[in-house]
Amino acid sequence: MSLPSPLELLDQLESEAPAELEDCTSPEELEDYRVKYLGRSGMLRQILSSIGEIPSEQRPQVGKRANALKQKLSKKFEQKQGKVSSSSGSEEGAPPFDPTLPGRVNSRGSKHPLNLALERIVEIFERMGYTTVEGPEIETDFYNFEALNIPADHPARDMHDTLYLEDGRLLRTHTSPVQVHVMEAEKPPLQIIAPGRTFRRDAADMSHSPVFHQVEGLWVDRQATFADLKGTLELFVHRFFGPETRLRFRPSYFPFTEPSAEVDIQFEEAGGEWLEILGAGMVDPEVFKAVGYDTDRWQGFAFGMGVERLAMLKYGIDNLQLFYENDLRFLNQF
Repeated sequence: MSLPSPLELLDQLESEAPAELEDCTSPEELEDYRVKYLGRSGMLRQILSSIGEIPSEQRPQVGKRANALKQKLSKKFEQKQGKVSSSSGSEEGAPPFDPTLPGRVNSRGSKHPLNLALERIVEIFERMGYTTVEGPEIETDFYNFEALNIPADHPARDMHDTLYLEDGRLLRTHTSPVQVHVMEAEKPPLQIIAPGRTFRRDAADMSHSPVFHQVEGLWVDRQATFADLKGTLELFVHRFFGPETRLRFRPSYFPFTEPSAEVDIQFEEAGGEWLEILGAGMVDPEVFKAVGYDTDRWQGFAFGMGVERLAMLKYGIDNLQLFYENDLRFLNQF
């Protein structure tokens, strides 16, 4: 018994396929039909693939009929698909499918306000010539405390309610350890900023979080002065908050800088109140000694700021927890 020729197979398909399509009543049955007749391994594709095996005088006729049948079946398939989609929507209690309705446009996301503030901070300092560096979030006691002139019995330890791990390491309480890593690996002069997450054992409330973000800055050179520090921070404040922003420096204390200062800005919206935004100072010689820098040749200044605090002041946010609750009503404002 001989096998049917390609022309006979096409006659058979032209007779059977439309009838089988009419019997399809669900999207699943339609997909099975498509795979069987119109898919990459379907019957029409098999016939077209076997043209090379038939006599050359029959090839044009077979190819022409196969392509015409494919177009015919594809058109009928699309029509049937629209009918099945419409009827299936009605069966499920949904309104009938209306192909004339406009498509649904997905809402576009936007950058998180913390990312907006952090990117702006980094941009400002990079334009001043600073290089952005990163470091590990899990640190040793040496990098987080000792190398920064905070030994085990130092009272400044009380300022950092630290989260320790079982192996004795800890989650960094500030990004200043990154400066120590960089100074160990590179020779001065240096001009870097170190943004990143930090961790402390704080209860979450309107002004505190156990996880928050900081940006630390460091400039080491032969003649880095407190005047350079003031000029740097004044330029940053005016670029971040606006050229009309008033700021002041107050004496303060940090174990890794001497002398130290805190920087406040004045907010007219808050009745002219002064609000603290960052700490800074000249790098303590003990820090340079810990990394092997010659204190007779090099000096520098450092500063550190909380990204959440700056973002709250810039965007008028009064609750720090809004940054972490993922409330779209809040996030869509940015």
